[in-house]
Amino acid sequence: MRNILGSFVKSAVRHVKGCSEFSSVTTIRHSSSFTYVPDTLSSSDGESTRMNLFQAVNNAMDIALGSDPTAVVFGEDVAFGGVFRCSIGLQEKYGKDRVFNTPLCEQGIAGLGIGLATAGATAIAEIQFADYIFPAFDQLVNEAAKFRYRCGNEFDCGKLTVRTPCGAVGHGALYHSQSPEAYFAHTPGLKIVIPRGPAKAKGLLLSCIRSNDPCIFLEPKILYRSAVEQVPVKDYEIPLGKADVLVEGENVTLLGWGTQVHVLQEVAQLAQDRLNVTCEVIDLVSIQPWDYETIFNSVRKTGRLVIAHEAPLTCGLGAEIAASVQSNCFLHLEAPVQRVTGFDTPFPHVFEPFYLPDKWRCLDAIKRVVEY
Repeated sequence: MRNILGSFVKSAVRHVKGCSEFSSVTTIRHSSSFTYVPDTLSSSDGESTRMNLFQAVNNAMDIALGSDPTAVVFGEDVAFGGVFRCSIGLQEKYGKDRVFNTPLCEQGIAGLGIGLATAGATAIAEIQFADYIFPAFDQLVNEAAKFRYRCGNEFDCGKLTVRTPCGAVGHGALYHSQSPEAYFAHTPGLKIVIPRGPAKAKGLLLSCIRSNDPCIFLEPKILYRSAVEQVPVKDYEIPLGKADVLVEGENVTLLGWGTQVHVLQEVAQLAQDRLNVTCEVIDLVSIQPWDYETIFNSVRKTGRLVIAHEAPLTCGLGAEIAASVQSNCFLHLEAPVQRVTGFDTPFPHVFEPFYLPDKWRCLDAIKRVVEY
């Protein structure tokens, strides 16, 4: 462990020395922040109201409980609203039989969800932090993901959604900051989704809850209150497995998900201002299944790809996307695919600003692919 942390610190120091923008610890901490870019609605979206992300999640569950009498919400502390208040008010509205606390046992929460869904209920489970989903890993990847396959499609536990907060939050350290999406993306039979903001969160969560496949819905916890925008009041769903092109460009494709999408939108503007380079920014949205067609089409146009995610480099989802792009877009590539990610260490506390793929690290990656 000492050698791992030592190499991490050395890498961080090299990064700081190589960036003229960093001049103090205060500047370093500020550099890891991001500017939230709200989604805009069209007239077809109808009436809307201002919500942050946790309110949008709450609203989606409220609609699900109100429209489906079999729907239940459960997890540690959800009865009083949960740590992040995502389920606040739901027990008072729907009763203790439909919104209830569970013991502090993630394996039990996942097992209960599988049983409920198998029996015909719509199960909406909360794991309090994504870092604590690992005790439930066996239930999710060996039972939920395989249920339909092992039964020859005679039975399934499709109406199971597991919600959990993920990612960096500024002070979470190694047990409250992880991004485990790649672990689950390796397993056929699961759908994995990460929203970038409130409007997407509501529509995607309702799609997951109503999906015929078990879904893992990862909510970037730093966005719970910092992401605020107009959200449609109506009941609506957003298709799973479809990426969003947020900014069109000609020179470089920038790909991320969750919080990183907002970092990349800021990076795209920096690249335009400093390098006279136009970047196409894509939110992957669905981790599994992922929208390879949208990604490939963009890379064939730009010839360059930068992927950014908070999870560690080795075997992160960026590796799978890079390999797929290399196989399908090889003759269109003008430079090797770049990955800007967390490091292969436990998630740090005071070194979090070094660990995260901030706008300056992403801008450096753009420089590399343009100058290759």
